[in-house]
Amino acid sequence: VVNVENPQMGSIELYRSLVGKVEPSDVVYIYPKAAGEITDVFVKAGDMVQEGQPICKIDTKQVEAARLQMESAQQAMNDANTNLGRQQALFAAGDIASVAFEQAQTQAKNAQIAYDSAKLNYDYQVEFANVTAPISGKVETCNIEVHDNVASQVLLAVISGAGSKSITFSVPEKVVTELHVGDPISVDKNGTDYQGTINEVSSMIDDSTGLFKVKASVENGDALPTGSTTKLSVISDRADNVLTIPVDAVYYSGGDAYVYTYDNGTVHYVPVEVGLYDSQKAQILSGINASDEVITTWSSELYEGSQVQKADPNAAADTQAADAS
Repeated sequence: VVNVENPQMGSIELYRSLVGKVEPSDVVYIYPKAAGEITDVFVKAGDMVQEGQPICKIDTKQVEAARLQMESAQQAMNDANTNLGRQQALFAAGDIASVAFEQAQTQAKNAQIAYDSAKLNYDYQVEFANVTAPISGKVETCNIEVHDNVASQVLLAVISGAGSKSITFSVPEKVVTELHVGDPISVDKNGTDYQGTINEVSSMIDDSTGLFKVKASVENGDALPTGSTTKLSVISDRADNVLTIPVDAVYYSGGDAYVYTYDNGTVHYVPVEVGLYDSQKAQILSGINASDEVITTWSSELYEGSQVQKADPNAAADTQAADAS
């Protein structure tokens, strides 16, 4: 007595386990725009900050000089405007020539330009001296202290944006062809599963690894520590809408695959071509079709032409019900 089953149309997906790195969806690295001495530090690692919130203050030795230059330019502009007002009144009365009036206008305009330039420089120096958070989020690192001397290449702080985390990982060329934006991934960290979605697949090989870089977003991943590594699985190969049978129904001889089919009580030995397969199903490329009845139970009595009886599925169902009762 044998069990039989018709091939079914279905999909097979193969997964590959990888290691990824946890990163925030948004991350900024803050460097000083001018060298100087740290006079104040307003945050520490682990603090939550809002966009525009002060991070630290740097004495660049330029703010005071820029302020004095701006005030000098402002005074010169005021004097030029006062002179222009007097010259305009004299010109209207016909007491001075137009050339003198035009010279006063030019001086006032040049004084205005000089003041605008000095004020812009002062604003820049104030901005350089007062470092603020460019985004809202969590201060991941802040390794500066008061009286430290910093230069433009010194990292002041790292801020990760609030919200979902992302996972960055690398895959070989064979796998990257099967990955697409929108594909799901499964992330395992300390026994907790997280679900994510691929949102970026690089089309260029990374010179340092020889692999393709892939980035995926993970929802509700706030508990994932930034910078940590985690296990994940992605679809490495797939076959959609293909003919499948139970993988246990496929046998091999000398590397060649075959199945046994049932035909009115007679067993037939049928060579088949197998495509993808997982722990449950195997893709059949050729050899059988959807109308064939494939024998899914093994017996040493199976061979070409042997006589068998097809199991009654109703009897099996009745036996299961009796066992359950």
